[in-house]
Amino acid sequence: MSTKADAAAPRAPRKDAARNREALLAAAGEVYAERGVEASLEEIARRAGVGIGTLYRHFPNRDAMNEAVYRREVESLCDGAAELLAEQRPVDALSQWMRRFAGYVARKRGMAMALKSALGADNELFSYSHQRIRDALNLLVDAGVKSGEIRSDLDSEDLLRAMSGICMATDTPGWAERSGRLVDLLVDGLRYGAPASA
Repeated sequence: MSTKADAAAPRAPRKDAARNREALLAAAGEVYAERGVEASLEEIARRAGVGIGTLYRHFPNRDAMNEAVYRREVESLCDGAAELLAEQRPVDALSQWMRRFAGYVARKRGMAMALKSALGADNELFSYSHQRIRDALNLLVDAGVKSGEIRSDLDSEDLLRAMSGICMATDTPGWAERSGRLVDLLVDGLRYGAPASA
């Protein structure tokens, strides 16, 4: 027998609805990377294997889709820090994550500008994103310091600023190779004077 409390409890989304939403977010990330944030929503629906009506049921407008894709990308980048640490030495995990960060910035530049215009620069989404990125970087830096692979006087905020500088060139030809070289230089500097490098 159902009760009023049962009726008031929110229902979990059906499995096929959750699957469709995830497919739409993955497709949107791919299409935006290829064509930019103004890419056709119809193309996103087609790539996800669903109708445009399904897309609008999940995302009533482009801003809603952009926000969901942006949040998903931030979470994927930041959740990846712990995964990298589980698979690699801390200094290698940090280096790999820094490369991923540059790629993330390159893909999301147009989306971030569109969202700031639509939502406002002080929206919760941006404070959430910045905190997640700081937390992921702190995790990697702390592991590197603890292992003795990187210097202990490192301020992760300084490292984040240096990475932001690298990312300023992600809209120029050859940015991926250049970013990789600059990350290598930064990592060499982080190793200088570290106990394990002595």
